Amino acid sequence: MTRAEFEQQVRLNQEPLRRFLINLCSGDSSLSDDIAQEAFIKAYLNLNSFSGKSKFSTWLFRIAYNCFCDNKRASSRYNTVELNDTKHFANESTDSKYMNQELYMALSKLNENERSCILLFYMEDKSIKDISEITAIKENTIKSHLSRAKTNISQHLKSIGYER
Repeated sequence: MTRAEFEQQVRLNQEPLRRFLINLCSGDSSLSDDIAQEAFIKAYLNLNSFSGKSKFSTWLFRIAYNCFCDNKRASSRYNTVELNDTKHFANESTDSKYMNQELYMALSKLNENERSCILLFYMEDKSIKDISEITAIKENTIKSHLSRAKTNISQHLKSIGYER
């Protein structure tokens, strides 16, 4: 892949990747931007390892997901005291903060695998196969995570007053 082709792929995948990461990071745009930047740098530096067996976006999302997991592991080693349960919503208007708050609250009720699967499937329109390649989770397990995640989100929404 040439540099120009890489730049084109970055332009095509930048917004979906950032959206996935901001939701995975519960609205922390600074953290999601840092992870996205790290993923793009790693992708560029390892471009020769992209074999074309999967879509470029799948390969890039896998790198970003690994960066997220690495960041989470590293931060959990250094976080001995949790300061508070509020999330930081940098660069968002007040209306946008409140609009997304319920989504982030519902997503926070899910475990990491369920959250990743639901975000990739519903928000990024990734196939079960692509999600499996990105997360290294078996396809049947992804289906279970999606089912449990939908149930948990539904229960959370009912508990705060949303009914079908």
